[in-house]
Amino acid sequence: MKKNWMLAPALLCAVSTVQAHQIWLEESSQGNTVVRFGEFGENLREASPGLLDKFGKPAATLVSAKGDTSADGRKVADGFALPFKAEKGESIVAEDAQYPLYSWGEGDKQTRSWFYPAARQITDFSVQRPRLPLDLVPTGSPGELQLVYHDKPLPKTRITLTVQSGWMKEAQTDDQGKVTFDMPWAGTYVAEASHNDQTGGERKGAEGAGKYDVVYYVTTLTYDKPDGIEAVPAGPAASRNK
Repeated sequence: MKKNWMLAPALLCAVSTVQAHQIWLEESSQGNTVVRFGEFGENLREASPGLLDKFGKPAATLVSAKGDTSADGRKVADGFALPFKAEKGESIVAEDAQYPLYSWGEGDKQTRSWFYPAARQITDFSVQRPRLPLDLVPTGSPGELQLVYHDKPLPKTRITLTVQSGWMKEAQTDDQGKVTFDMPWAGTYVAEASHNDQTGGERKGAEGAGKYDVVYYVTTLTYDKPDGIEAVPAGPAASRNK
């Protein structure tokens, strides 16, 4: 009994850390795109060995006028490497639909949860159709995004926009799920949205199957703005979780 009591804070901390994190897409020094897991604004990229190892198999799709190209991420020291990158007019979407289900709570009051991280990378604000369960898509107007949940606009939902220095701005989607941000600096912007679905259900598949009570969706959109005011550099890297 004492051991379980001692483990509870550690378990709660691990669950909280996972739910606080996001995945996002960025170009590596090798020129390909990498799926990162951590906190962009805190300059935190989880690594292996460490919290990165909790991931299943993040899968990604390069979307272009030539057609779709899909691939699983290959685990590297600080993310999952993809065999492609988005050129002008292209985009990439990624998701980890097999993140391990986990339980938290006390005694008989246990909640079985499914953390569902996803990400999109764009090269411009051309109109794009949703491809992820919870998706942030450009609408065709500079700086304007639409949040869509299972192909339907999601209104009155908080969106945060973060730059590499840690500066962050919040806005709420309107009745059509749309929000507009000013982007004065050159450099990388990451927009994030989340949504809890407490419908419950059962996840199928050979890996990670099981019943769940709630799905915690977190999705991001990355945009590298080529022009604007010189950006403030990122701060020191935050400590990684083990």
